[in-house]
Amino acid sequence: MRHVGLLATASYLPERWMTAAEVAERSGIPERVIVEKFGIRGKHIAGPDEHASDLSVCAVERLLDETGFDPGEIDVVMYYGSMWRDYAVWQVAPHIADRVGAKNAFAIEYDNVSHGTPMALRVARDLLRAEPELGSILVVAACRESYLLDYRNEKSRFMFNFGDGAVAGLLLGDADRNAVLGAHAITNGAYSLQVKVPGGGSVDPDGYRFLEVQDPTEMKSGLDAESMPNFIAAAKGAVERSGLTLADLAFVCPLHTKRSMFEALLAELEMREDQAVYLDDTGHMSGVDPLLGLDRAVRDGRVVNGDAVLLLSAGTGYTWAATVVRWGSPRD
Repeated sequence: MRHVGLLATASYLPERWMTAAEVAERSGIPERVIVEKFGIRGKHIAGPDEHASDLSVCAVERLLDETGFDPGEIDVVMYYGSMWRDYAVWQVAPHIADRVGAKNAFAIEYDNVSHGTPMALRVARDLLRAEPELGSILVVAACRESYLLDYRNEKSRFMFNFGDGAVAGLLLGDADRNAVLGAHAITNGAYSLQVKVPGGGSVDPDGYRFLEVQDPTEMKSGLDAESMPNFIAAAKGAVERSGLTLADLAFVCPLHTKRSMFEALLAELEMREDQAVYLDDTGHMSGVDPLLGLDRAVRDGRVVNGDAVLLLSAGTGYTWAATVVRWGSPRD
């Protein structure tokens, strides 16, 4: 079987940083709760003229600069970030490909929201395995969903940690390092209508244009019972398909969640906090989080050669997803 590896990653965060105090002021929620419960000291906010395509291009250009990889050699550009892009009915992947010089690539994209990273790695791995003529896939995600928040709406409050940023990764079809291993996902469509922008689509073209939870009490009661078992089931499925066990994991890169969920997740995985990334300076950025976490952990030396890393996430729909990457080279 073809060995697919994640050659490199890079990220981009907008310059403006919105503090927890600012979130508290706008929402009426005490700053202490924003920091301790929501789990954010602050988050990055895109500029008014800084769109999903711009965030994406910045992350990709950083990756290309650092690796020296010729964009003309990229075979596929895959966007998997936020659905809320520069335009309402529009594909951003071709625009990204054009702007970064990936002139020989074909472009694809899909809307897997917050569980995007594990799914993107899985889809890219399988595409490279299925089509040997493909040599490389650029995956990229951006989030600008801070602009979809109405801080006056209590039905949206669990999303007040949403921030902006982008991440990119380059996968190679015949790689000798950073192997993309097993993946697993679980979906419960009973929650499919809970989190959405209710206006702007064909159901209600002129309706409310911000993110909202349809019934916060109903969703919370359901997810409180279901989320942790499904997180762990997704993780176990991914590690088992990698020929590993949970005990073999050296590091985990989860999506950003409230602090209590993060700590409970580590307890279930029997991992320490120094074996994980907690994005309390960015908040949650749709599909960006796990790949950003991996990028940070590799750069600061927390992920080293031979480490089995779990990228774990969940997204509205509701889907829990996980993919394992074996960092480094088995020959080192």
